[in-house]
Amino acid sequence: MLVGGGGARWNGLVQTAEVVVGVGPLSAGDVVAVARYGASVRIDDQALEQIAKSRAAIEALAHAETPHYGVSTGFGALATRHIAPELRAQLQRSLVRSHAAGSGPEVETEVVRALALLRLSTLATGRTGVRVETAQAYAGLLNAQLTPVVHEYGSLGCSGDLAPLSHVALAVMGEGKVRDAAGNLRDAGEALAAAGLTPVVLAEKEGLALINGTDGMLGMLVLALADLDRLLKTADIAAAMSVEGQLGTDRVFAADLQALRPHPGQGAAAANLRAVLADSPIVASHRGPDCNRVQDAYSLRCSPQVHGAARDTCAHAATVAGRELAAAIDNPVVLEDGRVESNGNFHGAPVGYVLDFLAIAVADVASISERRTDRFLDVARNHGLNAFLADDPGVDSGHMIAQYTQAAIVSELKRLAVPASVDSIPSSAMQEDHVSMGWSAARKLRKSIDGLQQVLAVEILTAARALDMRKPLEPSPATAAVRAVLREHVEGPGTDRHLAPEIAHSVRLVADGTYLSAVEAVTGPLS
Repeated sequence: MLVGGGGARWNGLVQTAEVVVGVGPLSAGDVVAVARYGASVRIDDQALEQIAKSRAAIEALAHAETPHYGVSTGFGALATRHIAPELRAQLQRSLVRSHAAGSGPEVETEVVRALALLRLSTLATGRTGVRVETAQAYAGLLNAQLTPVVHEYGSLGCSGDLAPLSHVALAVMGEGKVRDAAGNLRDAGEALAAAGLTPVVLAEKEGLALINGTDGMLGMLVLALADLDRLLKTADIAAAMSVEGQLGTDRVFAADLQALRPHPGQGAAAANLRAVLADSPIVASHRGPDCNRVQDAYSLRCSPQVHGAARDTCAHAATVAGRELAAAIDNPVVLEDGRVESNGNFHGAPVGYVLDFLAIAVADVASISERRTDRFLDVARNHGLNAFLADDPGVDSGHMIAQYTQAAIVSELKRLAVPASVDSIPSSAMQEDHVSMGWSAARKLRKSIDGLQQVLAVEILTAARALDMRKPLEPSPATAAVRAVLREHVEGPGTDRHLAPEIAHSVRLVADGTYLSAVEAVTGPLS
């Protein structure tokens, strides 16, 4: 997947070299810094004190005659079995080994690092009852750049992301497989030894504490929001280039018009379009009294409304992510007064819903982008450009099939927009009879974001060609900057060439933030 290029910024936060994990919540920027950019982690002293305090409560329960779930009982539907003290270490090991049952392709490194970091964050709250050395083992794993092998399938998004988290816990135990910093596949025990780390022998409650959380789906949500911060600004840039290249009007983006419908995302998108189109000779060329372009097509005129709705969806999802980052999710949990109580906070519904909501928004932003691109290619709608932007239409096909590629991706994104969170399959002998499927919602959102990057890349590639074909008129300084960075590796209009490498290059410029940076060097930061 090509997600994850230039998404270090989210809500103004930037990557950092070290992230301190404490009793308070991590920020979204902290998660991105560790997961995507390899920042190191450190547990602060207050968190270490809280961890030790909650561990004392668990050890008191471990010696009590009354059974306590996760401490001296089995798990799930087997919770009625009281486990003898001499079997409790085996109980924790068996839990992790049996639950590390994932299947399918390996999950991306950045997702696994986010998963491990967020589990460490919950451990640091002092609500799980693990020992200090167990929490430190997670910090050590992250700092050694060792990535446990986690598989695509295995989480139902309830009782947490059980299988993915179990594969991480297995690595901390010195079992299973990991990828080292160079990406080499190694036995976990061997890799830990090479990094100077000691495998953990789990004590009472610890196995359960390491696998009961929404960390995988939450990590993917935070990473998705970082990507969408970049991609929605890039969508505004693409839309501006299409408006300009198709001789559309910028009057519909006026601030007073947009204020009549005061959605904040819409206002931000329109402001971006105004900034990118500012001082455009192409737009100025048809602004006079003889212009008969009263209304542009919806795909041009309504870009702020669609892009803005996606922004507002991201804002809602960011609110949910912020609450989840402040959560301590385990079952049972150690409360401030020392009570150990069972709960249902591991259910992934809040996260699953917004992951699905974002997939809907992503599909729609891609859909309107494809419609803008298609208008460039049709001589009945492109206002004087060659058919399909071809050099010699009939001999050359121009960007005809680039739009087919967009259309195929958009169709796939519509399928990926079908919610995962409305599904549920009972498990654990009907003890766990309603699940969130939040992990599945997160996995498909990552595919959706990858598709959106490719669709926007084709629109920008096509729009840049159209702007070249409008010569001697010149585009705005901002869109000219986009065209310039593209032209460093992709030639302008001419006879047909192998198009796939040119699309791939444009995708890279979307993914790594180059297009966005080129525009912001002219306009200043976009909204």
